[in-house]
Amino acid sequence: MRDLSQIAIRRLAALASLMLLAGCQPADPAPASPPSVSRREPGQLYLNQAQPKLDTLKLWIGTQEVETEIARRPTEIATGMMHRTNMVDGTGMLFVFARPEPRSFYMRNTLVPLSIAYLDPDGEILEIHDMKAQDETPVDSASDRIQYALEVPQGWFGKVGIKPGMLVGTSKGKLPVINWATLQPRR
Repeated sequence: MRDLSQIAIRRLAALASLMLLAGCQPADPAPASPPSVSRREPGQLYLNQAQPKLDTLKLWIGTQEVETEIARRPTEIATGMMHRTNMVDGTGMLFVFARPEPRSFYMRNTLVPLSIAYLDPDGEILEIHDMKAQDETPVDSASDRIQYALEVPQGWFGKVGIKPGMLVGTSKGKLPVINWATLQPRR
C-alpha cells in the first residue's frame, strides 16, 4: 500500500510541477495581425477599405472590349469602387442584380470619377450618367427595368462612342446567358 501512495504522490508532484511550469510561461504574445481581411461595422453592408479584386469577365459593347470585375454579392455591390485609387480605360465593374427595378448609385468613399450605364435584363444600355468622386448625391435611374449597372472611368463611354441603345454582351452572347453564381454559361 505504501508503494501505491508513493507513486500517487510522485504523480501528483509531477502534475503540480507541469502546472507550475505552464503558469510560468509568458502571457500569450500579442495576437498576430490577421491576414488581410476586409472590415465593416456591424450592420454595415459596405467595407471600410477597398475590396480585393473581384472575379472578372470580358464584356463587349459594339467593338469595344471591357475587362470587368463582377459585383454580385451584397457586400461586393455595396462596396463597389470605394477606396480604390484608379481605374484604367477599358476596365469596369459590372453590378449584377437579381431582378430589374429602379436603381440608384452614389459615390461615398469613391475616389475615382466614374461613368455609369444602367442596363436592362437583356443588357441594353438604357442610360449613361457621369458621377463625381466622393459625391453622395444619388444618381437615380429613370427606368424601373435596371438589372445591371456598369461603371467605367468617367468619360470613357463617350470617348469610344458608346451610347444608350447599345447592347452589352459576352463571348457567349447576351448577359442573361451567364450563371452569375459561377460565371459559367447557362445550359
